[in-house]
Amino acid sequence: MSNKYNIVIIGGGTGGIMTAAQLRRRAPQLTIAIVEPSDFHWYLPAWTLVGGGTFNFNSTRRNESSVIPKGVKWIKDKATTFDPDKNIVNTEANGELTYDYLIISAGIQYDIDALPGLGEALQSDSACSNYTDPKKTWQLLKKFKGGNAVFTQPNTPIRCGGAPQKIMYLAEDYFRKHGLRKHTNVVMATPGSVIFGVKEFADTLTNIITTRNIIFKPKYTPVRIDSQNKLIYFQVSNGAEIPLNAELKEKKTDEGLISMPYDFLHIAPPQSAPNFIKQSPFAYSEGPNTGWMEVDKHTMQHPRFKNVFGVGDSVALPTAKTGAAIRKQAPVVVDNIIQLINAGVIGSKKYNGYSSCPIVTGYGKMLLAEFKYDNVRDSDPFLTKFVDTTKSQWSMWLLKKYVLPWLYWNKMLKGKM
Repeated sequence: MSNKYNIVIIGGGTGGIMTAAQLRRRAPQLTIAIVEPSDFHWYLPAWTLVGGGTFNFNSTRRNESSVIPKGVKWIKDKATTFDPDKNIVNTEANGELTYDYLIISAGIQYDIDALPGLGEALQSDSACSNYTDPKKTWQLLKKFKGGNAVFTQPNTPIRCGGAPQKIMYLAEDYFRKHGLRKHTNVVMATPGSVIFGVKEFADTLTNIITTRNIIFKPKYTPVRIDSQNKLIYFQVSNGAEIPLNAELKEKKTDEGLISMPYDFLHIAPPQSAPNFIKQSPFAYSEGPNTGWMEVDKHTMQHPRFKNVFGVGDSVALPTAKTGAAIRKQAPVVVDNIIQLINAGVIGSKKYNGYSSCPIVTGYGKMLLAEFKYDNVRDSDPFLTKFVDTTKSQWSMWLLKKYVLPWLYWNKMLKGKM
């Protein structure tokens, strides 16, 4: 069996499958291989709804074999190292693969050990994460009887930056519907200084947290969890002096941290590019993007290895890591590679940083935050003729729960959008 391909794609998640499908549709003569060790493919955007008890977990999973585009070779293996000067990918079981063009779509990993106590907390009966086990989130919500419900996130880049507050809004709504709200402090603690980076959407979300009496704690970075005593410790960013909240029973420790008791804790784990990407020649070796794949933010091409491109979460880009971002990145990569093959020059398509965050703000409520580089709103002009996407809408909830999953499985993964 030949281990030489026109295009090798590392990763069979959203980015890898979408890019492969689009390449097959535009250039079926190319030989393409996807290196992916997993048996299953997941629709992760629905895990927020699973955590809120309003989506079936099993419906988010399909066999990986069922999403591999026809005509694409699936190499069920792990990439280990790269030799881009020789156009070689080394794999764990299949040895060397050689390529004309390489696409990295390796996703993201959860660095549980990077936050002391997180591993133990996630094994306890009062802490959870939709990122790792949304079914547990729903079980803990149903058992919750009141107290401090704390929602937080790390200061690393994370997959779907809005996810920690989405489950917070659903939980707060759940507490109201079940008579628990008056016995509950709902806390959103974030390393950031604002609830959302794009002003038009931040205004709406700020109004929501104010009117629903959600306690917003900006510049709070989680640094340690004591699950035995149900305490989470925060470092306040930039030395900001933020008054302690007596109702929450916050305390300042001798080491200058803020301790906060919790009865329910939802946390997004620290995240990074996979280790084999961090250690590769394609990653930044210094600076704020250390470990993430380096690409031109408009062409998605590596600056030194011109036949190497990146797509998705493992790439260092100044925008949110979402499936919607990948939907706009993939056609740029596909066009660039086809133009390089056919004409020897890069294509004209550019990625403008588009990303989308469908922010669920309660049961039956959602606003659709679409934006591009520099936190500029970039809402779909057709959609905005009918709906104000800066406001929570029932129609957008229907989009989130029913339309987007169907489009994902039937259109996006088939290279049709």
